[in-house]
Amino acid sequence: MLANLHGRSGHLLRHSLQSGSRTWRRSWASTAADKDGDGDSLTIGDVTVRLSRPKDPQLVPQQYVKYAPDGTLQLTQSALHHLRWMLQKDALRQDMFLLGQPGPRRRQLAMQFLELTQREVEYVALSRDTTESDLKQRREIHNKAAVYHDQGAVRAALNGRVLVLDGVEHAERNVLPILNNLLENREMHLESGKFLMSPERYDKLLEKHSRQQLDDWGLLRVSEQFRVVALGLPTHKYKGTPLDPPLRSRFQSRNVTAYTYGEMYEELQQEAPGVPGEQLKPLLTFALTLQQADPSLQLPDFPLHNLLLGVKMLETNPALSLHDVICRIYPYQAMLKTDQRKRVEELLKKLDIPLISSQSINKIVSKSDENSRILLQLDDGLELKLPGGGQTPIATNFVDLPHQRQALASLLQAYAVGDVCLLGEKGVGKLTLTKELIRLLRQSAEPMMLYEDMTSRDLVQQRITSPAGDTVWRDSPLVRAAKSGSVAVLNGLHRLHKSTASVLQRLIHDRELQLCDGTTLLGAQRYQALIQQGLSEKELTERGFLPMHESFRIVALAEPPRPGGGGSQPNWLTPELLSLFLYQELRPLRQSEEQALLTELCGGNGELPAGLEPLLKLAQLLRSSQDPLLQGMSGTLSTRQLLKLGRRLAAYPQLSESSDVHEMLQNTFLARFMPALSRSALEEAIHQVGIKVDNQARRKSSRQAQETQIAVEDNNLRIGATRWPLGNPTEAQLSKVPSTLFYEMPQHVQLLERLLQDYLIGEHLLLVGNQGVGKNKLVDRLLELMQRPREYIQLHRDTTVHSLTLQATLKDGQVSYEDSALVQAVRSGHVLVVDEADKAPVNVTCILRTLVESGEMVLADGRRIVPPGAGGRVPNSIETHPDFRLIVLANRPGFPFLGNDFFAALGDVFSCHAISNPDPDSEIFLLQQYGPNVPKKTLRTLVNAFGELRTLADEGLLNYPYSTREVVSIVKHLERYPEENMSEVVGNVLDFDRYQPEALQQVNQVLAKHGIESYAEEEMIQAMRRQKTLQASVKRHSGLGVSGPKFGKLDPKNEPHVGGNTWAGGSGGRDTAGLGGKGGPFRLDKGHKVHQLSDEEKADVPEEIKKAAREMNRKAFEEKLKEIKMSAHDHKLYAQFSEPNRKQVQQLKAILEAMQTKSKERQWQKYQTHGDLDDTRLVEGITGEKNIYRRRAEANPWADHVQEKPNRLKLVVDVSGSMYRFNGYDGRLDRQLEAVVMVMEAFDGFEKKIVYDIVGHSGEGWEIPFVTAGSPPKNDKERFEAIRMMHAHSQFCWSGDSTVKAAREACSTLSAEQDYDNAIAVVLSDANLSRYGIAPKDLAIALKRGEPKVKGYAIFIGSLAEEAEEINAAMPAGQSFVCMDLTKLPHILQQIFTSSLL
Repeated sequence: MLANLHGRSGHLLRHSLQSGSRTWRRSWASTAADKDGDGDSLTIGDVTVRLSRPKDPQLVPQQYVKYAPDGTLQLTQSALHHLRWMLQKDALRQDMFLLGQPGPRRRQLAMQFLELTQREVEYVALSRDTTESDLKQRREIHNKAAVYHDQGAVRAALNGRVLVLDGVEHAERNVLPILNNLLENREMHLESGKFLMSPERYDKLLEKHSRQQLDDWGLLRVSEQFRVVALGLPTHKYKGTPLDPPLRSRFQSRNVTAYTYGEMYEELQQEAPGVPGEQLKPLLTFALTLQQADPSLQLPDFPLHNLLLGVKMLETNPALSLHDVICRIYPYQAMLKTDQRKRVEELLKKLDIPLISSQSINKIVSKSDENSRILLQLDDGLELKLPGGGQTPIATNFVDLPHQRQALASLLQAYAVGDVCLLGEKGVGKLTLTKELIRLLRQSAEPMMLYEDMTSRDLVQQRITSPAGDTVWRDSPLVRAAKSGSVAVLNGLHRLHKSTASVLQRLIHDRELQLCDGTTLLGAQRYQALIQQGLSEKELTERGFLPMHESFRIVALAEPPRPGGGGSQPNWLTPELLSLFLYQELRPLRQSEEQALLTELCGGNGELPAGLEPLLKLAQLLRSSQDPLLQGMSGTLSTRQLLKLGRRLAAYPQLSESSDVHEMLQNTFLARFMPALSRSALEEAIHQVGIKVDNQARRKSSRQAQETQIAVEDNNLRIGATRWPLGNPTEAQLSKVPSTLFYEMPQHVQLLERLLQDYLIGEHLLLVGNQGVGKNKLVDRLLELMQRPREYIQLHRDTTVHSLTLQATLKDGQVSYEDSALVQAVRSGHVLVVDEADKAPVNVTCILRTLVESGEMVLADGRRIVPPGAGGRVPNSIETHPDFRLIVLANRPGFPFLGNDFFAALGDVFSCHAISNPDPDSEIFLLQQYGPNVPKKTLRTLVNAFGELRTLADEGLLNYPYSTREVVSIVKHLERYPEENMSEVVGNVLDFDRYQPEALQQVNQVLAKHGIESYAEEEMIQAMRRQKTLQASVKRHSGLGVSGPKFGKLDPKNEPHVGGNTWAGGSGGRDTAGLGGKGGPFRLDKGHKVHQLSDEEKADVPEEIKKAAREMNRKAFEEKLKEIKMSAHDHKLYAQFSEPNRKQVQQLKAILEAMQTKSKERQWQKYQTHGDLDDTRLVEGITGEKNIYRRRAEANPWADHVQEKPNRLKLVVDVSGSMYRFNGYDGRLDRQLEAVVMVMEAFDGFEKKIVYDIVGHSGEGWEIPFVTAGSPPKNDKERFEAIRMMHAHSQFCWSGDSTVKAAREACSTLSAEQDYDNAIAVVLSDANLSRYGIAPKDLAIALKRGEPKVKGYAIFIGSLAEEAEEINAAMPAGQSFVCMDLTKLPHILQQIFTSSLL
């Protein structure tokens, strides 16, 4: 059989395969004249290969080579060159590696090669979860015995097939090298004890021994026809695991480039002949131009193969705009940074592609024909025919607004030609739109919540045990949808690991899927091709080949990438994922659209609920703002959240007053816990839309709180004016009702009423607050009053998705699952309280989203939680009880808790409540309950003192947020031991701060201010203790005296030393330089844990030893100054600028250290041979696999982990002449230099976290360098030199002002830097702008030059005729500060850093 490949055009070849005069019809099932096929051959160019008949024709790829109606083949010249090369490598018995861009081209080329040569294939999709057993042999349990099942590599080697390894860059390092010997020598040891042997060696042994003997020895012959074709991406451009050098050397590589323009044009014409060339040409030119764009632009690859889907859409709807088609294939507006979008839009304009949307659709009508196909009529001129599901339509809460209808029409057109992904921020209606699409198509959905730790196997099948103890595989919702023809709804595509998503590639591109149990799913056309070759459906089923239903589709839901938004998170929409779907962006609703929606869903009589209109204005203000701070908050006030607020206002009209609406917003945004800058910007926005709080309203609210009471009347609970029917709970239910000690102080009673109101309208609750503010007590008391049974679960760092829903157990060789508290609560209608939600990884807690927003969740054992009333329609389901509620408790986000930000990830699906410490009157009431005999004056002193400490913590001046819990502990102590001195008891709470001198000093000042004076001095505490003689005393003492101060030896290994009087840098010892000991000359920190001697022992050092130590200390200090070439005079001058901000420096360092520790937390590594047992791999443990453990380790630097980029700061200081001139007037230059010293000292040692430089502006320039980026000052002398240069420049420079120019250049240069994702520019100026004719708006524009990557801030230090206030009023909220009290300048800088960088 000869393939004559002759070109009939420059780009496409049509040819026929013939044997003699007979046209080749590939039907191995029928009898052929030449049974052995000896005469069959394939020739491409000058390379000819003989073809042989496959033993298993169903394993030969089908329909990857296209045929013309006359039976001739259609292949491009590019494909022919690649196929010729593959024939050469095959003839040389060499394994191949096809490199290229993401997409199906490389895989389809390999399949074309196999189809043409009639070779059988074994396909393995690689991911980070691929293990040795997935490649070689997997053990299964059958009839209580472990049986080895050969996997793809072994089957291919034994049967002479071609092993296709797809996604080599995704496999973990050292997984694929197990194939090295098989590739090189065609040998491999198997777990079953058998040995694969090269055909040459095996045949030589067969000459001397019988086949039976070789079988007894466990020797298996590798076929001469065995080949490996690996498919991978170049890891230099695309993130992935680099090829192991020995593995790489065993392959012959080929770069598979894109088709030429002519080839692609002709292919598109063939695919959609109805689309005119004037539309195809600009579309194709745009795509290929992007592919060849300058690499410095870092544009993702355009998925060229998806152009076929785009032209199909154009053929169906000629009125579709080219821009819409491009946006479906390449959603550049959602995934690119601003400068990248500009380049794309410039290209579109250059190609005369208008940036317009398609004409609007006025109606969508769905009908079903006699063949159960759905006819969708979009207006009068457009009709879509789609296979339907035959389900009875279920009403949804879809509101037919013009924008929603247009989005649905676009989605339907994309859905008609391929799988789709909906991109939209949280709460914009992605799920609602999907449900309406499913209703129109009369389909059923198979929802699947995606999460980061999900494995590629989880996407396809899960291994379980049967009642007999055998291991079997259970289909995932995705596979069930493919078999039944349902719609697989993949919720949370943005969370899925990119290597896990690779398993979807063949399913989406080729409609083929290899399952874990050996079964292969084939698209309808390929399945029919096998039927036409003579194989029956029964035969195919027996051989493990099943058809996919033609109505099967995938709808993925995802949040859009946040390019340039700062942080270390990469753009999840990688070129690989981009190639999988057609993308539909869903923008937030505009105010008029949102108003119509809320009127329909929440209003009565066609009107909005009272109080909701200003909320709509606020939502639009946040979304349209150019301020990154406000823009970042817009997601919190999504359409979903507005619906919640609308339902609340409709249910409780009395809450529509401005002050009540303001309180709702405070809870919605958790405003109390926002950084100061963000909070002030939000308050300004709230004020702009007319939501105000006056003092009279506050007083009225305070009176109402005092009057709010709890009572039970006629079997109804009443809290204030809100009622709850108690009903008749059973004894079993009452046994789970919590009981707690609770004192009904007014503030908490009012809060209980708000919680009950949300509960009554069906909301799930989220309570967020500091430690010790009573979150648990409030919830327990509410449930106790309501007589609602509670299920409780506490989350932690090691909580997994499986442990949150089910607990796997092993009994009699069978894995069974016990319902977690979550499932029990769902089934029985109890309230589930989830505590410490911020401690669990967000990728785990995110699975609660679908449960809360739609009442659905898929469990690990295959069961599915469904909404109330849906249990009868879904098999193997758990129907959610109508009384089920979820109450989540979490600590506030940010420092010092540094948990995972549960509120940011899931806050929009809950009704949120910020729980703060009680107001003074409520707190005194509470304390009186715990300490009835403690004088009220003492209680008020404590409440006032701790109230001020909390205020300082809220302002960022203290790191620890003191709570009511600490005050209650003090009062309990005073109640029990009234003779105890107040200072000593307060120390029980505050002694944690004794080793932080700066914090201790501030705490002492506050306590002294409120009359708790003696806590300030340790000596007085000790004196008080000495006055009281105790009967028993246990004191720690080393038992060793001091002999004299000395430096000590330096340990070259830097090992920790405790005591010993020998080593420098030890702790808890004596004489030597170190920490925590006594008698040493000075402190010396070597980075080890400190063992602190008691103060008594440290004080018990002879005076002469103390004097010698002081002298040695002085000498060491002088040597240090000499070492850095700094005179004592210079050091004294430097100290004047350094000492005033010691407190802020330590606070910033504490935050940085905590964040650095959190960023270095290790991650769970699965598939380990030792560690903690992985409960998701119990079945593998039964089968005897060894890698069933997990352990914490550093993240995989190749594939998983994106290296965190440092934050970037440019500090632009004012060194103009006016700074020196007016320094004597208000000390502005000195205060600026103090702030600069604070910056340099605070960031010292954190160069990997923050990279900064300091430049100046004056009449002589706008970028005068003082500190260079990446080269910060290393010691006090270098820092002193920097501020001395600033001082000198200000003294001698020419007059003039470059503030605006400096701001513009700072923001522009930062935005151009590539090594940082998050940057801020802080410009200091003495605001003398009017003298030089500079308008405030010019400065505002200059500060916005680098957005969204760069945030610009201006601080006005000093003012003439209140000019700074006038400038500040013209600046964007939150981006400018007036600092008249120059002692607050360092604090303002600290606020900016903690809000923007930390």
